[in-house]
Amino acid sequence: MTFAPQLRIPGPTPLPERIVRSMTRPMIDHRGPEFATILAEITAGAKRVFKTENDLLLLTSSGTGGLESAVANLVSPGDEVVVALCGNFGERFAALAAAYGADVVRLEFEWGQPVDPDDLSVVLERHPKARLLLLTHNETSTGLTNPLRELARAGRNADRIVVVDGVSSISSIAIETDAWGIDVAVSGSQKGWMAPPGFALVSVSERAWAQQVKARSPRFYFDWKEAKAWAEKGMTPFTPAVSVAFAMQEGLRMLEEEGLENVYQRHARLARATQAGLEALGFQLFARDGYRSHTVTSALPPPGLDVNALRKLLDARYGVVIAGGQGKMTGKMVRVGHLGAVAEGDVVQVIWAIEQALEELDIAPADGRGVAAITASVQGVPAATR
Repeated sequence: MTFAPQLRIPGPTPLPERIVRSMTRPMIDHRGPEFATILAEITAGAKRVFKTENDLLLLTSSGTGGLESAVANLVSPGDEVVVALCGNFGERFAALAAAYGADVVRLEFEWGQPVDPDDLSVVLERHPKARLLLLTHNETSTGLTNPLRELARAGRNADRIVVVDGVSSISSIAIETDAWGIDVAVSGSQKGWMAPPGFALVSVSERAWAQQVKARSPRFYFDWKEAKAWAEKGMTPFTPAVSVAFAMQEGLRMLEEEGLENVYQRHARLARATQAGLEALGFQLFARDGYRSHTVTSALPPPGLDVNALRKLLDARYGVVIAGGQGKMTGKMVRVGHLGAVAEGDVVQVIWAIEQALEELDIAPADGRGVAAITASVQGVPAATR
């Protein structure tokens, strides 16, 4: 039996056919008026998603490149920088700051537990020289979403520049960049934007620009000043990922046609369905209740299950690709992505495939309990939010 491929990792995400078609357009001059129009449309649309009136820069890179641009433009060697972390991507943010010579102050929480805003306020009070605060909104390594509004408020109350890794959240989980006092927010095209990897989106506040002028770290490709100057001419400083720009343009149109609130509700609904299905199959949800991500669900396997064997079987037999753990959780958990162009039927197919695989691996019988749990979770949602 042949199954349609199901890419259910936290990113890159599946590409809708409409977006695939958009990328078949002939190549254009990246210094010409057509690209300038596309760049303007992407920038304006992304600002609506970020909920910001600040500058928004497009950089041809992965999301991590956008995060590095924040460090390169805001940090001077020897600066104290506070990093609040509770997973592998928070660790990466801390490593980035250290690579640029920052004196990193780490506020660490157990993986699967959110960063506590009160604890963050205490650390910021103890380190008044630390001008920068680096936060991770959605920690995909553990399937957890931090309380960003409260964490950003702690940073602004302490008069710090708040920098947010929103790579896997922005466009799938609500954010209010300006209203929450976020100075820099970063996202990546390969997540909820439904485009291939290739663009980082970076919003920059006036406070961040003032810090950028003072920062002394070396920068060239990721120089925000250059990116802004060229954007004002309808271009990028260096050759952009033009085909990804085609995809971003179409993806933004699809997001706005669905409506952002509907997009956010759909992701929340799919998260509940995935969580219910996995729990019914004997998995233990890893992230703390109340902070579980709407874009990726992490879970510990039932007793006796080899995570690597499960993932290999799902891919080979059912065309379903899910992620494993990262860092210290390698081989110890599964992570199921449900962001971007995903619907209830996709979640049903994944949970059904996992149930069949569990029977083949002699872990548990396939009796339909996973799909039944999804149905119950969807039926429990009020009609107005379906």
